[in-house]
Amino acid sequence: MTSLHSKLPGVGTTIFTVMSQLAQECGAINLSQGYPDFDPPPGLLDRVEFHLRRGGNQYAPMAGTPALCRAIAGKTQALYGREVDPAEEITVTSGATEALFAAVQAFVGPGQQAIIFDPAYDSYEPSIRLAGGEAVRIPLLAPDFAVDWDRVAHAINDRTALIILNSPHNPTGAVLSAEDLDTLALLLRDTPIKILSDEVYEHIVFDGRTHQSMLRHDELSLRSLVVSSFGKTFHATGWKVGYMVAPPALTAEFRKVHQFCQFCVVSPIQNALADFLQSDPGHYLGLPDFYQQKRDLFRRLMSRTPLQLLPARGTYFQCVDYRGVSDEEDTGFARRLTRELGVAAIPVSVFYQHPPDQRILRFCFAKDDATLERAAAKLAGLEPVSA
Repeated sequence: MTSLHSKLPGVGTTIFTVMSQLAQECGAINLSQGYPDFDPPPGLLDRVEFHLRRGGNQYAPMAGTPALCRAIAGKTQALYGREVDPAEEITVTSGATEALFAAVQAFVGPGQQAIIFDPAYDSYEPSIRLAGGEAVRIPLLAPDFAVDWDRVAHAINDRTALIILNSPHNPTGAVLSAEDLDTLALLLRDTPIKILSDEVYEHIVFDGRTHQSMLRHDELSLRSLVVSSFGKTFHATGWKVGYMVAPPALTAEFRKVHQFCQFCVVSPIQNALADFLQSDPGHYLGLPDFYQQKRDLFRRLMSRTPLQLLPARGTYFQCVDYRGVSDEEDTGFARRLTRELGVAAIPVSVFYQHPPDQRILRFCFAKDDATLERAAAKLAGLEPVSA
């Protein structure tokens, strides 16, 4: 038998698949994988059906349908005050994951480095390794999971090609501030380093905060590739439709890779999204309040449990410290919670290269209120550790 050389030795099935499968096997409430258990807006579904039946089911243009790219440009202008060319600066992608992968392949080469921040979403480092690059992992600062800009400054060198930032941040819910962006601009000034900004939760920011997109920043926008997700915005993660906004020169390089990863994205859904962005901007404008109500409900319900709630400033995730319940490592505790109590969560250690000594789980609250109530009632059965 021919020997097999793996390009990703040690990489197995993602934790999201593992925990969702375990939840299904155990009949548990799945608060692990980040997807809603409610449907997209009815008006959007109506437009999908309309375009499915009107004959627009063949290949779309590689960069995206013109109507959708124009709608994205209008949304970008309205939200961030950034005028972008729909033909030269916007690319519709097969979800955010494809956009992230194609960007890394386009801008990281053999021997180059990309800076990422722990805890980091699990697709970043494999993409960097497949490009022949090296991931330089910098831990975020507890308890607020803030960026340690001094460590970033020391990590930057002649091999640094890319910095990957994620705000609002999965899994912690932390958000970047305007001051963070100004500090980053100062660090990168007079360097060729590019920014890959994962902003898929851009519309899910709480307590009156403003999402600080790289597109808002005049200096950083010139070196940034900004990734967004229609799946997160419209409760349709299974559609796998996202987009990239970047200056023309960066977009041209990005598309060289994109065209061979996913030549184009499903046409009827693109056309439906174009219609809905124009007709119903109130949907995404209302997402902060919509999800803040769910966050606040879940936090009230979880206050009846012995779990310690960590700050949740953005995304639809709530992290909890369970040290008052168990001293088990988090992967084992998450599995036991699923099997014995019937609630599935994600262990946060899997997002680290070198996990710190902490006991944190991530729950998804993008669920119907009744689902959250049932899950919290089960978690209230946890017994605190005796003093």
